Amino acid sequence: MEHTPPPLFRTGLTPLARLMVFSMLSVVLLIADARFNYLTPLRQAVGVILYPLQRIAAAPAALGSRIADFFVSHASLREDKERLSVQNLELATAAQRTAALQEENKRLRGLLDMRERIAAPSLAAEILYAARDPFSRKIMIDRGQLGGIEAGRPVADHVGIIGQVTRVYPWLSEVTLITDKSQLVPVLNVRTGLRAVMSGTGDEGRLELRFIPLTADFQPGDQLVTSGIDGTYPPGLPVAEVTDVQRDTAFLFASIACKPLASPSAGTQVLVLGRQPGLPERPVEQPATAPAKKKKGRS
Repeated sequence: MEHTPPPLFRTGLTPLARLMVFSMLSVVLLIADARFNYLTPLRQAVGVILYPLQRIAAAPAALGSRIADFFVSHASLREDKERLSVQNLELATAAQRTAALQEENKRLRGLLDMRERIAAPSLAAEILYAARDPFSRKIMIDRGQLGGIEAGRPVADHVGIIGQVTRVYPWLSEVTLITDKSQLVPVLNVRTGLRAVMSGTGDEGRLELRFIPLTADFQPGDQLVTSGIDGTYPPGLPVAEVTDVQRDTAFLFASIACKPLASPSAGTQVLVLGRQPGLPERPVEQPATAPAKKKKGRS
């Protein structure tokens, strides 16, 4: 019995036959999918199976993109924060400067109104600093003898009287405030027309009326203005407001406390008021002469 040896290489379909078979299979699948949509469930199943693999394959790129976006966003947020902080600081500074300019403009308009109300000539000046003596209430202004300032002239701000020029230098002047213990201002009660003398107490926010009888009609809230009887302060300028009235029969006079309406700390511009027109010059004080002694006759 003859046996044929096995072939050295297994033989199958030729490449051309395989091409024809796969081509026919592709045509059949195309026709089936195009006409009858038979492959749609298969594509969905394959998509479901391949989706995790696609996510895993795209994970490194997505992670790298997110990390880059995080650092870029963080840097951008820091830059935006710094820029907004600087902008906020600039806006706050501008707002404060605007508010300060508005207040200064308001005070300047008040000074102009005060100048129009006063018949006497006036000079504008600026407060430089307060005196160093802690027991006095004095300020220095930037006008002196060369600027036309004279000692004894009253000084007012946009609200009312603040003091009097007490010492004049060539370029500066010293103003003693009405709250100083050495200052006396003749005042008039607007409500009742009563005259009084207001004295400083040394306290920045406190004045007092001296030698007021117990029966005098003064009440808290009364407005006090300059009476003008001293020839120094023009009449009608606001000075103070009565805050407290104490009447004790154990004393001869009432204790009346007041608060000044004007304050040098409320602004930097003041008016130095000149001499009131129409007032005669003060007479020159003559030195007192001792009476001549009579000579005794010889006896």
